[in-house]
Amino acid sequence: MQILSLAWGIFALLGLFVGFIPCLGALNWLNIPFSIAGLILSIIAYNKELPGRRSAAATGIILCAIAILLGAKRLVMGGGIL
Repeated sequence: MQILSLAWGIFALLGLFVGFIPCLGALNWLNIPFSIAGLILSIIAYNKELPGRRSAAATGIILCAIAILLGAKRLVMGGGIL
């Protein structure tokens, strides 16, 4: 489950980078819910694992949070959220 959360975070970050390309900013409307689902999955994976083996889930949490925050900032800057 940790590997899935890490992969989900990587895909969320890739979607964020594609959303920063001009004329593709609306992709963040799809990427933010995708990132929120990844964040929930990563939190579940983090809580189910033993304390010494949580690094992949923690990285997934960080990547999904970055994708959510920067995607929302991009939508605000581009006029997608008023």
